[in-house]
Amino acid sequence: MTTVTNTELRTATQHETQATPQSAASHGADTVDTDLVEADFSRAGVSLDREPVLTDASDFLFYAALAALPIDGTVAGPYMPFWTPLSPWLFLAYAVANWRRLPQVWHRFRVFFLFPLLLVGLSVFDWSQVTFHRLPVIISFSGVIGALACLISLDIALRIKRLSWRRMVDLLVIVYWFAFAVGVLQRLSIMFDWTYVRDFFVRLMSRQYLTDASQWGGGRPQFLFAEPSYIGMHLFGILLPLIWLLRGRDRARANRLRVLVVVFAVGSVLMGAGVRIILDSIIALMIVIIEANAWRTWRGRLMACAELIGTAVLGALSVSVNHRLSSIAELGFDGDGSFYARLWQSLGPAAGVLKHPMRLLFGYGAGNLSDATHEGADAAVHALERLGLNASAPKGWYAQVTPTNMFTMSAYTSFFVEFGALASLVLVVMVLWHVGRNRAWNKTMVCWLVLVIYLYVQFEGYAFYALPMFVWAAGAVGAGLVPNMCRSGEQHVSVQPLGA
Repeated sequence: MTTVTNTELRTATQHETQATPQSAASHGADTVDTDLVEADFSRAGVSLDREPVLTDASDFLFYAALAALPIDGTVAGPYMPFWTPLSPWLFLAYAVANWRRLPQVWHRFRVFFLFPLLLVGLSVFDWSQVTFHRLPVIISFSGVIGALACLISLDIALRIKRLSWRRMVDLLVIVYWFAFAVGVLQRLSIMFDWTYVRDFFVRLMSRQYLTDASQWGGGRPQFLFAEPSYIGMHLFGILLPLIWLLRGRDRARANRLRVLVVVFAVGSVLMGAGVRIILDSIIALMIVIIEANAWRTWRGRLMACAELIGTAVLGALSVSVNHRLSSIAELGFDGDGSFYARLWQSLGPAAGVLKHPMRLLFGYGAGNLSDATHEGADAAVHALERLGLNASAPKGWYAQVTPTNMFTMSAYTSFFVEFGALASLVLVVMVLWHVGRNRAWNKTMVCWLVLVIYLYVQFEGYAFYALPMFVWAAGAVGAGLVPNMCRSGEQHVSVQPLGA
């Protein structure tokens, strides 16, 4: 789609009205002509970009953060639990560079500004009761601050500065297609034994999944992600919600994102990237079907049920074709070591929390996941043995875990163990209250929230962008900056143009 800038449009309309003697009438004619020309361009499939691409040099940091979104597993990024992203640090730099605008963001998201202070207060109390590990504390709170920085940056760039969201979407489409091309290249290097290409990515990635020597399971493309299982986090935590946000405003760009998501997901499955992208795709497809259909009519309900049944059949075929999924279906946790690890990596620290009522309420404190694991190791091993599972691997892992190598692979486990039930409940109430306060509840937002909840089950990075993006979108709906994303038959709210 061709894009015409507002400056070019304004210049054209001014040339048409230069002969008008009355300045006020001329200005009115300019406005009317601009609207008419915009309508003509819109009918012709041309998008008018009213928003600036840059307002000052700091905006380069924001675009750099967007460009780095799919690059979260290279040696260039500082370590966070099981990923090495660049974007949270760039979002933080952007927020710091625009510190004068923070009061405007504070006005809309003050509870999210105060939430880290609650976590610090709880942790100070916990550290006095348990212990204090400096580096794990820094890593834990860097994730919390990274999530807040993402929320702040989105609000500054989109609501306050009104930067061009079209250019942002175009950039995201480019960088995610680039990431997909990297995955294709990785797959070809595996198939045809391109040693130089494969060795380059082995050195580039913080944890490589390409060679058979990988302890994480080799022979798989990982694109530029920390591991192949994070593909769905990006496709369905970032790009799919963008489609929902754009479909009522720019159908052409929404369709480009749809093509990208479908090709990326199907290509990942065909290239053998792993099991989780299959599961994530099936779950996301079910949520899309529920969100897209009109459930108030008999025809809509029948169509939705038929599509859901088709998705269930597709899931059953996936289980029968994929040997890891079929092994899990037949043997349960004994059928796949990675699947089993997801259980016992969370069970150990969770058992430690459950042993102490005080820790259950207030947690062990930031950075103390390993202490909770050591506390709950025996109980977790006994529980696994009672379930008839082989507990030798979990027992050995619990014994060797340290504050610096500890991970859970679940944001819920990590957050609950570090900060307790109180902080977890506060976070849930904050998010639900924020959506309700902005009158943003509708079927799409509910489906979006369910999708976000699902994705963090197997991802422990606090700084990931799915939740901050959801929170910002709810606030933007309340401010009239984006459509309420309602389907036909649902109540709509008035929308202020993003570039107004």
